[in-house]
Amino acid sequence: MPKETRTGLYQGIIEKDENGNYFCGPYLLDYQTVETYYKLGDRVSIKTIIKNTSRKSMEAYPQKSVKFSFATEDHGND
Repeated sequence: MPKETRTGLYQGIIEKDENGNYFCGPYLLDYQTVETYYKLGDRVSIKTIIKNTSRKSMEAYPQKSVKFSFATEDHGND
């Protein structure tokens, strides 16, 4: 796993798949956090990555982020 930098581990745009999962690049995003604070198309910076333990989405998204924020700089990941 890459080291965390000032700008986070990964930056990208919030998207939603056909199953209703929010994701950013290869990472599943916490559903409630996105619903409460963000909208589709927002650029976020992922701060932490953990193993996804949800049987519904772990095959498509083996890693999940519960700690992310609005991105302030372009990290160049997407």
